Amino acid sequence: MNERYELAIERIRSIVNENTVGQKYRDYFQTVARFILEVDAVKKRLENKQNEECTFEDLKSENYNLYKDILSQNYEGSYANPTYAVVKIGEEYGRILSFLYTEIRSEIPYVYEKRLEYLTICNELFIEVYNCFEAEEEPDIAELKSIIYWYASDYCDVFLTDRIEEQVNSNCTFATDIVMNSNLNDLSYLYYYGEFVSENEIGTAKHLNSLPQEVIDRMAEVYTEGYRKGFEIAGIDLSKKLVVNVRYQLGFERVIRRAIENFAKMGLRPSIYRAAVNVVTKKQQHKIGYCGGNPNKQYDYDHRDDQALFLDKKFIERKLDVMKNAYEQYKDWAAGFAGPAVMEVFGEEPFSPVQKSEAIRLSDKQQQLSVLYDNKSGQLTNQYIKGDERSFTIIAYPLPEIGEQYTEIFDEIIRINTLDANLYEKVQQTIIDVLDQGEYVHVVGKGENETDLKIQLYRLQEPEKETIFENCVADVNIPVGEVFTSPVLEGTDGVLNVSKVYLNELQYRDLKLTFKDGRITDYNCSNFEDAEEGKKFIKDNVLYNHDTLPMGEFAIGTNTTAYVVARKYQIEDKFPILIAEKTGPHFAIGDTCYSWSEENRVYNQNGKEIVAKDNSVSILRKEDVSKAYFNCHTDITIPYDELGEISVVKADGTRIPILLDGRFVLTGTEVLNQALDEM
Repeated sequence: MNERYELAIERIRSIVNENTVGQKYRDYFQTVARFILEVDAVKKRLENKQNEECTFEDLKSENYNLYKDILSQNYEGSYANPTYAVVKIGEEYGRILSFLYTEIRSEIPYVYEKRLEYLTICNELFIEVYNCFEAEEEPDIAELKSIIYWYASDYCDVFLTDRIEEQVNSNCTFATDIVMNSNLNDLSYLYYYGEFVSENEIGTAKHLNSLPQEVIDRMAEVYTEGYRKGFEIAGIDLSKKLVVNVRYQLGFERVIRRAIENFAKMGLRPSIYRAAVNVVTKKQQHKIGYCGGNPNKQYDYDHRDDQALFLDKKFIERKLDVMKNAYEQYKDWAAGFAGPAVMEVFGEEPFSPVQKSEAIRLSDKQQQLSVLYDNKSGQLTNQYIKGDERSFTIIAYPLPEIGEQYTEIFDEIIRINTLDANLYEKVQQTIIDVLDQGEYVHVVGKGENETDLKIQLYRLQEPEKETIFENCVADVNIPVGEVFTSPVLEGTDGVLNVSKVYLNELQYRDLKLTFKDGRITDYNCSNFEDAEEGKKFIKDNVLYNHDTLPMGEFAIGTNTTAYVVARKYQIEDKFPILIAEKTGPHFAIGDTCYSWSEENRVYNQNGKEIVAKDNSVSILRKEDVSKAYFNCHTDITIPYDELGEISVVKADGTRIPILLDGRFVLTGTEVLNQALDEM
């Protein structure tokens, strides 16, 4: 492998000064070649001078130079920007070569992880494409696509197999070693990962270093105890598990280190894997795994569908075959995999992407294939990491970018994440006792909010022993503050509307979804002047290319404290859905909260069993599992100030209001209005 790598680098070094390709393409290939040589310079530096021997400023400069080309201020003139590439090179070649440069940029983390094979594979791909342009005639587009196809197909068993190992095997310790062994007082460690380091990561690490150890301990305790409680509530034996997947954004290492120590007391070792960077393992623009700052969200969005260059039925079959073989190879680790513990961040400026005609997009047929792959890969994963034997937890903290009052907001979020669970449990049980009497719930917006929804409820057979809603306190889903159920789809009708919402790092304005029998029949938003672009945006990023999705969850959020904090600091549009969903009623599109674990018996704190876990889609798992799950679950919240009414309607037509005009009116819930009164 060393010999292959050196031969490739020698060839690439000569490309910088060659004139063997047409003038139209020369600047592109020389630009990418120079980038590869920058990566090689890092490789040589690491061989001769380890990270710990470098100064903070040296590492910061190195990091900037590697990422500068795709930063927002430089992106308009970057070949990674498909618009620029198309203008400079032409439509068909420009799209392909922009993809190629993006794939080559994945070498940044590879060089820090010392993945010589990955670097060699990428460099050889670059040379193979370059050779095509050295011929007298311009290369055939089909030939270029064939090269990319076989790159993805041939090396799928390298990239995907390694990816699955990283997910389940705690012996993959690249990131764990950084967290546990670095001097966290020297912020140079942030550059050891090879991720982009922004002022957010530096500011977060500085702030955490300023906090007393007892605050760090409390943050870690809430996070790890939420994880443990999730297993306890679900009746899953945590002692049989070996590995917890820890996800975070750079800067939180001081808390993560303490959390890893807490998990060790539970018998769990961490698997900490990087958010995917190559086209074979990425899932659109989503960051699943640890990551640094995002140098440019538009860049990620522009390349979210690059797999369209090679996605076909044969490739999907190949990928699923590799996936199965990998899980079989690591089946013992997979069986011991307990699930993810996620520490999310928020506070960045809301991102509303530009839809570029030059960006590669999936065809309608490829969208269907993508849905098929998600379905089959979900089933395959569940064979080895059983849904009814795993759990999770999620918590979120702000980034410095949230504003000048960052430290105050951070303290407020710590307070929100540690609210009195006993108080909320009692108040929420009062709400559930009324909901359990209902035939349906009626949710109506106010002002310009056009929400008007009837949500059908499961009919209890033994009310003294059973309940429809789960009483959610601070366990898997931190902070406290919601009651939720899987609604009955048939008869769940109406319009869901919210003026502004932030879903999976994308902002939606005036989002409107129409439901009939619990399934989406129409959707639109006002992000774009062209209504069809808005529909495409929603289908890609909310429906995940499905023609429709069911309402998998209906919940009532009770965390008025979080709502008031959002209003006080004017950060409503920056709250993650994890917290935002607790600040009003919310509706999840896709799978239920109990997907893959419906047979687990779950009880509220009062001993009543939660029986509303299925709907008419998820129950199909008993006949054909491929029809039961969608592998997505997106929560959409209506804030209190856009809410006119939430009422329970009984079989005899009696209406029992829970909220009116954004305030709790049910007897026993008045304490929730105290925070609203203070506002």
